[in-house]
Amino acid sequence: MNRALDEVRKNPLFWLLVFVPVVIVAEKMRPESHTVLFLLSVAAIIPLAALLSQATESVAAKTGDAIGGLLNATLGNLTELVIAIMALRAGMFDLVKASMTGAIVTNSLFMLGGAFLLGGLKHHKQEFNPANARTQAGMLLLASVALVVPSAVTRTAPNAASFIRPLSLGLACILLVTYGLSLLFSLKTHRDVFQSVGGEEHEGTPWPLPAALSLLAIATLGIAFVSEIFVGSVQQAAETFGMSKAFVGFVVVSLVGAAAEMTTAFAAARKNRVDLAVGVAMGSSAQIALFVAPVLLILSYFVAPAPMDLIFPVGQVLLVLLTTLTVSFVISGGRSAWYSGVQLLAVYAIFAMTAYMIPN
Repeated sequence: MNRALDEVRKNPLFWLLVFVPVVIVAEKMRPESHTVLFLLSVAAIIPLAALLSQATESVAAKTGDAIGGLLNATLGNLTELVIAIMALRAGMFDLVKASMTGAIVTNSLFMLGGAFLLGGLKHHKQEFNPANARTQAGMLLLASVALVVPSAVTRTAPNAASFIRPLSLGLACILLVTYGLSLLFSLKTHRDVFQSVGGEEHEGTPWPLPAALSLLAIATLGIAFVSEIFVGSVQQAAETFGMSKAFVGFVVVSLVGAAAEMTTAFAAARKNRVDLAVGVAMGSSAQIALFVAPVLLILSYFVAPAPMDLIFPVGQVLLVLLTTLTVSFVISGGRSAWYSGVQLLAVYAIFAMTAYMIPN
């Protein structure tokens, strides 16, 4: 544990951890200064995400990239979960849905594209296990179907309002069961199929497992706590910076929420651990679609002013479908280069620019 803390103190990025107590104090003293709190919370999340990344890499070195990627995706998605629960309590269903679809698109396009680009700039060609990537892409396609059906039913079936909530609840249960079975498939019954195939570069000595797990817990709690401050200030700060609500939910919240996973995915790709990068990016997207979104729908029955449904705007469903098709095409061969990242980032830039131009 002492060696891990020494490495944290020696890394200049971790010096930004000072913003964690700063933003907490600022929120207590000046809760109305939303723009300042927004900037401070972003500055605090960055080093916490880096700490989470470093600890996850140490855990992955002990357990393997498949479990390491799942662990990072799970802990990293706690940020999105906290943000969404806060929005649910306020009845901001549009922000919840935009942040969920935005997280899927951001993780699949921006995070995976950035990892391929950064890894490709250092390594001429990189290889990864396509079975894992194809499985995650298939799960995203399943989630897209679950989003399309309620939206289509409301436009074709008479009196759809009378059964749309029970339908949404049933679909949420199907997604949760499917996600649980996917974990059984990839981590138990067919674990050999998901073994890493790319080259690995381990720089330095991994932290001891108890120290890594302890810092994982600390970083996760810190991110969840700072995220609450972020949620309370993001809407007002967005108005100050001239950002539309669509852009805030689809881009800003998604990027901040995925900071932890991004740090891990980018660092892993630079070290030629592409299976870990793909596992974090695609695993996080699949987990958002098949686990976080259904859980939020169920929680809405208890914490929200009214139950949420799975009727997403047609534009958001279309973006998820296009994202799934794009990623499936790029990862199909199990190889990547820097231009693979450019392709994914270009599609994400198109979506982000469109969201920015949409008026409130």
